[in-house]
Order: sequence, then structure tokens, then C-alpha cells
Amino acid sequence: MATTDGRAAVVLAPGFEETEAVAVIDVLRRAGVSVAVAGLHGAGPVTGSHGLAVVADSALSSLRADELDVLVLPGGMPGSRNLARSPGLLDLLRAMVAGGRRVAAICAAPLALQAAGLLKGRQVTAYPGIERELGDVTYTGTDVQVDGPVITGKGPGTALRFGLEIVRAIGKPEKAAELATAMLVG
Repeated sequence: MATTDGRAAVVLAPGFEETEAVAVIDVLRRAGVSVAVAGLHGAGPVTGSHGLAVVADSALSSLRADELDVLVLPGGMPGSRNLARSPGLLDLLRAMVAGGRRVAAICAAPLALQAAGLLKGRQVTAYPGIERELGDVTYTGTDVQVDGPVITGKGPGTALRFGLEIVRAIGKPEKAAELATAMLVG
């Protein structure tokens, strides 16, 4: 695994959406980004919403905002609600944005960004219907939306584009374009 450019963490909560997690981890690693897979409740297996277990190599509590370029939250249910109820995660999200870093959430995971107070007045996308729970936002309904340090994605079918946008946003637009071509992402 290349670890030449960028540092990311993908946080897995019980009930996460497997496609969103694995696709984003894969895209980031193909781009040469160092990716920590962090379990909300510790290192070890975390079971997704469809019964697939993914092994977290670290714990959320080990993550530091000043050591990351982006913090990524896969959606899924009940994973997204589990994320939104984690005081430690909400503090880390706020620290990421306060430190000039990026946060990214797909599907229903923008619920955690909303719980952290990071969405007010922003343009966002999310799984259809979730926007009603996001407060004072402009819901775009696009596959991927970037507004300042916040990147949001619509759902499982947009996970590759979401991952590529994260690669672009952390300063690797040429690599994102190269990967989009190689991975046949239209």
C-alpha cells in the first residue's frame, strides 16, 4: 500500500454501509493516501448493516485532528445514528474543521455532521429523505457536494465518485482524474 500523500481516517460504527466504507477506503489507498480504519468503539471487527464485518485497525480514540487531512464517515443504518450519538466523534469533527481540515460524510452520515453543528447554512447532499433531519441546509440532491471543508455524498451508488472527490479535495486532482479513468467511473 502506498502511503505517500495525505492522511485519512474512515470511522466505522456498528451498522455502517459496507459499500460506502470499502469503496472509499479503496479509492483513497489507490491514490496513495494513508488510511486508518477506525472503529467507533475500538479496533477489531465492526459489522455493517448487511452483516459484513470489516476489521478496524485502530480506535476512534486514537485519532488526532492535527494528524489527519480528512475524516470520512460512511452512512448506513443504524451506523449513522451511532456516529451522531458519539461525543468523541462529534468533538473530533469540530476539531477537524476548526483546524482547517476536511470532513466527509455520505448517505445518512451527514447526521453526525449536523449533530456536531457543522452543517448550518451549507449546501449538502445525503440519502433522499435524510435532508429533513439536517436542519438549516440547502439540499442539492447531487451525487457529491462540496461546501468549504465539508464533503457530502448521496449514497452507496455514488461512493466511488465521493471517494474521488475526497482525493481531489485533499490536493490530488490529477490522481483523482487518473483513477476515475482507470476505474471506469463516469
